[in-house]
Amino acid sequence: MATKIAVLGAGSWATAIAVTLARRHRIIHMWGRRDDLVREINEEKKNDRYLPGITLPKQIIASRSLEEVLKGAKTVIFGVPSHSFREVLKISKDLIEPEAIIINSAKGLEENTQLRLSEVFIEETGEENLGRYVVLSGPSHAEEVARSIPTAVVVASFNMETAQRAQDIFMGPHLRVYTNPDVIGVEVGGALKNIIALGTGIADGLDYGDNTTAALVTRGLAEITRLGINLGANPLTFIGLAGVGDLMVTCTSKHSRNRRAGREIGMGASLQEALNKVDMVVEGVRTTKAVLKLARKFNVEMPITEQMYNVLFKGLSPRTAVGNLMSRGRRHEMEEVAETKINWCSPAKG
Repeated sequence: MATKIAVLGAGSWATAIAVTLARRHRIIHMWGRRDDLVREINEEKKNDRYLPGITLPKQIIASRSLEEVLKGAKTVIFGVPSHSFREVLKISKDLIEPEAIIINSAKGLEENTQLRLSEVFIEETGEENLGRYVVLSGPSHAEEVARSIPTAVVVASFNMETAQRAQDIFMGPHLRVYTNPDVIGVEVGGALKNIIALGTGIADGLDYGDNTTAALVTRGLAEITRLGINLGANPLTFIGLAGVGDLMVTCTSKHSRNRRAGREIGMGASLQEALNKVDMVVEGVRTTKAVLKLARKFNVEMPITEQMYNVLFKGLSPRTAVGNLMSRGRRHEMEEVAETKINWCSPAKG
């Protein structure tokens, strides 16, 4: 008998996950908050608000009842934004089967506490349940995953068997899945890349070029790595799918909400005007606030994040922010990544 899979959320990424899983599994049960959205999914087999142009497989069944969706489910996928993760976990945790694994697909930090979502999970369910937790990340735009465009992602867990269960659930002809034990690094990479994508969008809105984008992506990766190491991450994670892979696609893709919001700001829109134009959750905005607090707490230098915060929340003009970054004092590149000691000795002669 096939094991039941529940997807909590009905936004673009949750719907894309349900679509790709429905190609391999008998029935996918989705939970949504809104009657009209649940009806559209069930009766019209579409979700035009969040994933236009995609015909949903008949195996997807939506409901507003958490109890109905979760009863008997051995895999529970949280497809809600990061700022909703704790709320949905609170109302669902007592309904989730004790042996079920919980896969979180949100990429962000909790704004008020600066906690990673695995830390939120511990607070709400207890540390004894951490072995059931998985984070799904990597370069995976919903619009492409739903269309079976070849994609590679990573699932991370503190428990190898749990990670492998998640790998088996998602693995398919168009979705390649790797496992990783570094939950911290995968969560940090997935969250912080959105800040840098806002920056590359702003640069695009200012009509800067590829050189600027490459500089922001590269130096952004250095910032992500510095903070990640201080939080206990494995630095190798940041050269993988959850690091440079997700960073690259989010900073350059037409599908990236964070890049689109940044572009609007670069062209002169206010933050609220940019958010209204994108009209979907832009995770990088809340993440910028949380990450700047973390950076100050751990005394980690994050100049791009700081300038992004000043643009988003302090009224600093984007051009001035770029000028501030360009006029920083001279540094060694490797020292800026992980405080590496530079050796200028000539290589030994043969």
